[in-house]
Amino acid sequence: MKRKIALLMVLAMMLMALAGCGGNESSTSSTEKPSGTSTPTEEDKAKEPITFTMYSADVNPNADNFQSPVAQKIKELTGVTLDINYEAGSNPRQTLSLMAASGDYPDLVFAKGDVDVLKDAGGILQLDDLIDKYGPNIKALFGDYLPRLKWSLDDPHIYYVGSYPVYQETLTPNGLFWLQHAVVKEEGYPKINTLADYEKAIKDYYHKYPTINGQPTIPFTLLADGWRFLISVTNPAWAATGGSDDGEWYVNPDTYQAVRHVTREEEKEYFKWLNHMYNEGLLDPESFTQKYDQYKAKIASGRVLAMPDAQWEINDAEVALRQAGMEDRMHGVYPVMISSDVKCRVNQSPGYTGGWGISISTKCKDPQRAIEFLDWMCTEQAQVLTHWGIEGVHWKYDENGKRVFLPEIDQQRRTDTSFAKKTGIGNYTYPFPEWGNGKKDSTGNYVQPDSEVTDIVKNYTDTEKEILAGYGATTWMDLFPKPSEFPIKPWGAVWMYHISDTDITAIDSKITNDIGPRLIPKAILAPEDQFDKAWDTYLNEMDKAGLPKVTDAINKVLQEKLQLWGVTK
Repeated sequence: MKRKIALLMVLAMMLMALAGCGGNESSTSSTEKPSGTSTPTEEDKAKEPITFTMYSADVNPNADNFQSPVAQKIKELTGVTLDINYEAGSNPRQTLSLMAASGDYPDLVFAKGDVDVLKDAGGILQLDDLIDKYGPNIKALFGDYLPRLKWSLDDPHIYYVGSYPVYQETLTPNGLFWLQHAVVKEEGYPKINTLADYEKAIKDYYHKYPTINGQPTIPFTLLADGWRFLISVTNPAWAATGGSDDGEWYVNPDTYQAVRHVTREEEKEYFKWLNHMYNEGLLDPESFTQKYDQYKAKIASGRVLAMPDAQWEINDAEVALRQAGMEDRMHGVYPVMISSDVKCRVNQSPGYTGGWGISISTKCKDPQRAIEFLDWMCTEQAQVLTHWGIEGVHWKYDENGKRVFLPEIDQQRRTDTSFAKKTGIGNYTYPFPEWGNGKKDSTGNYVQPDSEVTDIVKNYTDTEKEILAGYGATTWMDLFPKPSEFPIKPWGAVWMYHISDTDITAIDSKITNDIGPRLIPKAILAPEDQFDKAWDTYLNEMDKAGLPKVTDAINKVLQEKLQLWGVTK
């Protein structure tokens, strides 16, 4: 009997010891969870550390290697680290083709206009089901524009989460013709509405001031370095002749038919004007040989009077001028047209452009986490963080409840060319899904900085304000026709269209990357009496290469887009 009692006591002590350790199965299945052994929640799982590799077809000189304060905050909130490999060369299509041939894909890919390379190789996932299950914020952000992410009538699926802002309003003009402030001040604020006006202002100032800061003045320069040829050399042709931005195409707003924009007779006149500028000694002879860094350095030196280009191309140089205290040598943008009877349409809205975005590859280690991350990037929290930075570190609410940058941050973003790299602000907006500057958050503040006229004006230099006052304007947008004067383009933006036919894309690539950069400069640099012949050679070369086939293909896609998006004439 004593032996039985002793055995029972030993067993009881063993059970108590096991219970104290909390190590037996019955203890973990109890309704009362033991201390320190809670089951991870869905929120915990969503924040578990994961690194997604990503390729971007863009070059990013402000890449922060995901070490900036904004990047680290993204990691803290989502558990996601992005290991982004930015395009190192000038031919993303070649990089993507090598990727497709090897089948070695990163988790995420931003392929820009070459996403067809990956889709045709079966390298990216259809996202419809993932968005349905895990993408409520993606659906909310794109709203009625979600169909614009669909691939085609034959394949009406989504293969990327779109880049470029939704709910975007044009507060800063998309003009391409820049003129130094010192020029218009010297000339007494002359009207700058035509190529003739533009040329006269440039020429008159150049003849008065052949040197600036001890260096030869450069009246007018172009940038033709790689793909930037399209931005500075060919895009201004459609801008000056009443076109809107459809890349290398012009869509007739009455017939919805597209043609290669440089084939229009009006645009020949623009290029003939460039030829005239060269023969007048006003066009920089290094326009077709200089590299991007050299181009920016020239502008930043203060000796370039004028150039046709996009604002984002020259921004670093403008910031450098501001930082150096050379406000007079900064540039304003003007609605320069081929003649006074042509209306500037550079600010016509495409609605949401569609066409480009971030894809999830078939080799992605966790597609659900990837789409959940892209969905989080569509949230108000993410949009405020990526556009403004961290509350208390980069911004605060003022006494009226308005979100404002801290004074030192506000100064840095206007004058420090490394601002994005140091802070991460702006580095994770494009090419990720983005709310536009017309969208307010739950606090009643815009999710993008500088979304009100008062914000725009506040960021102007004193010289800019003086120049605009000289023209009776408050902002640069006041010099241009308003977007409301034109209908929203029902076809979006043709420069974002995909063509999957490799024969067509090969022809288009030859026309865009070989024939144009080779023969357009020859025409511009020819003696004036030989321009027509040189231009005809260019047009004939495009036709022989197969331009009519590409034009037919573009129009086929255009008509399909209109049908897919429910547009009727």
